[in-house]
Amino acid sequence: MQGVVPAAGRGTRLRPHTDDRPKALVDVGGKPLLAHGFETLAPHVDEFVVVVGYLGDRIREHYGSGYRGTPITYVDQPERDGLADAVLRAEPAVDGPFLQLNGDNVLRGNVGDVARRHRETKADATLLVDRVSPDRARRGGVLELEDDELVGIVEKPDDPPSWLATTGCFAFSERVFDACRAIEPSERGEFELADAIEWLLDYGSRVETVRLDGWRVNVNTAENIERAEASL
Repeated sequence: MQGVVPAAGRGTRLRPHTDDRPKALVDVGGKPLLAHGFETLAPHVDEFVVVVGYLGDRIREHYGSGYRGTPITYVDQPERDGLADAVLRAEPAVDGPFLQLNGDNVLRGNVGDVARRHRETKADATLLVDRVSPDRARRGGVLELEDDELVGIVEKPDDPPSWLATTGCFAFSERVFDACRAIEPSERGEFELADAIEWLLDYGSRVETVRLDGWRVNVNTAENIERAEASL
């Protein structure tokens, strides 16, 4: 199984850390942010596919062709057109089902359970989810449930339909690429991964969830860095 890591963000809220480096190379706990993603995925994948954008050459120069014995393939996302666009950019480098971990996440948890559930159920998408605060629910992808069954996913809702949120960790079949091609840009002008997962649900794909056993920090601010380092 491959591990896809979208790491194309500029990290404007992390300035001045990102004035001269991509967000993926900002130091968190003594190592670059992207290294934490590699280490989380490494026990479960045999190759990394890294989607790079802003100052992507710095990432290529830093890691070269591999990380601790696991080869890396790089693909480019020239414009920040959303996470679904980043996933779609990885299509030429992907062969079969894959794990995805967003490149700005520091996550320690049961990623192996996500891979196993995905294989066992032959799902097209398996989401690692966590119960979050109302404020956090308004800042990410939130699950919409009916009788405890997943019926939708909403990105950054003003009125969250639940407190269960995605964690930036997923397993996908290659059908997700069809979903990423089929959707339209959101009101924010980006191709949202939540909309691609909605498309899979609408067209009869099996979508599974696994509850997070562990913790994660989405690193967007200096405060997030401090919280991640405290957790580490």
